[in-house]
Amino acid sequence: MIGIISDTHDHLNAAEEAIEILNKNELTAVLHAGDLVSPFMARAFSKLEPELYMVSGNNDGDKMTIKTLFEEFGTNICGDFASIEIENRKIALLHGTDELIIDSLAKSGNFDLVVRGHTHETSIKKIGKSLIINPGECCGVLSGKRTLAFWDPETNEAEIVEF
Repeated sequence: MIGIISDTHDHLNAAEEAIEILNKNELTAVLHAGDLVSPFMARAFSKLEPELYMVSGNNDGDKMTIKTLFEEFGTNICGDFASIEIENRKIALLHGTDELIIDSLAKSGNFDLVVRGHTHETSIKKIGKSLIINPGECCGVLSGKRTLAFWDPETNEAEIVEF
């Protein structure tokens, strides 16, 4: 099982609650689709037990300090885009500010999963063989809902969880 989170936007309490939920599940990894925003969030994510892969979002500032702090506890800082293989599944991880890029990645047939954030709206859809997951927003500011997602690479099924 893979945990998916995005758009934490400096909301420390929401991030800590999400990390607690993610730690309670037997996860191979957690994917963060950007907009962490500030380096001080590193302290909360240092408590995350599964391996963390994280891309930058359009609101992330001081990327160098974020990279330095997160790498200290083993986070895979992936820049703006990551192509990852977990449990024999190919995953594209990006923030997702351009819908054409999201659709092109899915239609390429190169990825089993495309993980994106940015819109703060939850969605799970399939294009070709690719599942596209937007876990919504961890912070809960725009939608009023704090959400994250889980994906099972074995069954290719996903669910959005509100917390």
